[in-house]
Amino acid sequence: MTISVKRHNKQNGGHRIIIALVLCLFGFCLISAMSLPRDKQTKRKKPKDDRVYLIHSDELMFDQFGNNPGAQIVKGKVHFSNDGAQLWCDSAYFYQEQNSVEAFGHVRFKQGDTLTLTCDYAQYDGQEQMMRARRNVVLRHRQQTLYTDSLDYDRMYDNAYFFEGGKLVDGKDVLVADWGEYNASSREAAFYYKVRMRSGKDVVDTDTLFYDTRLSLAHVVGPSKITSGDNVINTTDAYLDSKSDSSKLFGRSTIINKEKVIVGDSLYHNSKTGISEGFGNVIYTDTLNKNSLTCDHLFYDDNTGYGFATRRALMKEYSQKDTLYVHADTLKLYTFNINTDSVYRKVHGYRKVRAYRTDVQAVCDSMVFCSLDSCLTMYNDPIAWSGERQLIGEVMKVYFNDSTVRMAQVIGQALSVEKVDDDNHYNQLSSRLLDAYFNDGAIRRVVSTGNVRSVFYPQDSKDSTLMGLNYMETDTMRMFVSADRKLEKIRTSRASGTMYPLTQIPPERYRLPDFAWFDGVRPISPEDVFNWRGKSAGEKLKAVRRREAPLQKLPTTP
Repeated sequence: MTISVKRHNKQNGGHRIIIALVLCLFGFCLISAMSLPRDKQTKRKKPKDDRVYLIHSDELMFDQFGNNPGAQIVKGKVHFSNDGAQLWCDSAYFYQEQNSVEAFGHVRFKQGDTLTLTCDYAQYDGQEQMMRARRNVVLRHRQQTLYTDSLDYDRMYDNAYFFEGGKLVDGKDVLVADWGEYNASSREAAFYYKVRMRSGKDVVDTDTLFYDTRLSLAHVVGPSKITSGDNVINTTDAYLDSKSDSSKLFGRSTIINKEKVIVGDSLYHNSKTGISEGFGNVIYTDTLNKNSLTCDHLFYDDNTGYGFATRRALMKEYSQKDTLYVHADTLKLYTFNINTDSVYRKVHGYRKVRAYRTDVQAVCDSMVFCSLDSCLTMYNDPIAWSGERQLIGEVMKVYFNDSTVRMAQVIGQALSVEKVDDDNHYNQLSSRLLDAYFNDGAIRRVVSTGNVRSVFYPQDSKDSTLMGLNYMETDTMRMFVSADRKLEKIRTSRASGTMYPLTQIPPERYRLPDFAWFDGVRPISPEDVFNWRGKSAGEKLKAVRRREAPLQKLPTTP
């Protein structure tokens, strides 16, 4: 009896343990379930239904012994549905077991509220979610429309492929290509082989083009040609923005506008603002006027005619037999009366200006060229050389006739120095004002005015030996030079001077008080224009204060 009771108690104890474990497990599950989000407590994700359903047809039949024994033949206002997509057509073969449809006549496909597709014939596979449309295919997605004859639309990846020629219309942009694709999710398109894009007046011809319909941004890759009005652009890498009418050209692109050509590593242009910029070894060439400009940064505004070039800026003028090279830290262009018959321009070059041509060289700190009077003005210690002759002064003005020098004027502390031989004999002429007149690019007449002082070494006409030193002081002097740059005659009035034999020249007469010879500053080659060699502090011209007008007082009434 006792033993049975004990067994009974053990059995009851085991039941209690099992019940306790069950209650604990139930409580744990209850707590875990309560800790889940409310939507996960109440909702479960429904399994995807990829079946194709026949919603409606006027006729339904089977042809067990025909060409399609496994197909349901449906006709008249046929309507199918598959995972949120709808398909309508005039008639179809419905392969229920294969979960596919072959649609005929006025086929219309719709996905959501933004994508529709129409064609004459289509095959739709519900398992692969692939729509194969043929003949007169039109795909519309938001504001974009794609026209083609053969298109495959992959619903899984939202990709539409055309491979027998297609046309995409996006506002004013029209793109055609032999092959391409369009993604409805990213709204990006890719076009290959014989691609042509029209955007307003711009036409792009290339073999590879990527297009973002959200931004109306086209990216061409590979050899491409862009025609925009009178501009023809050749590039291998460019971005074209239709909304802002701007373009970014990379990969050493070229812009050709009739006789003008711009080449650069990177070129930017906005046709709305008229602003263009170039970076990296930019070369501007004007074949009509025979000049060019190279630099590493070029800016130009078509609307105002303002532009500048910097970073190793170099101008070349090759209308004559010799090329003129001009370098400055910065070159600026200003246009006045733009788009009128009285238009003219000014070019400003400043900081470390150096110029070289085989027959003339010059240096100064700043210069201005005005096309109105064809005058080049050099400021701040200008120096010019022609052959063995050197000119210095406070300001120099050079007047051109076409591209040939017509006249040069030196204003303030004018000094002309000509090296006669290797024994340091120099012809010298100083005055307040010096005017030099040219014929066929050579100095033929020089007029000096105001405090004129001169040192000349007359030469024997037979063997060109020096005959002595002629020192002269006067108010006005006129010199005439032959075509081979030899002094022919001198005319002056009320002059005082002395002729010294070579053996009796006083030491103070060898040099004028303001004599200076800056042969070490002179540019010696086209490449040397980039090497600045300035005067030392003691060699710069003295600052001359101009005479001020006397003060005048108006009479006061009592």
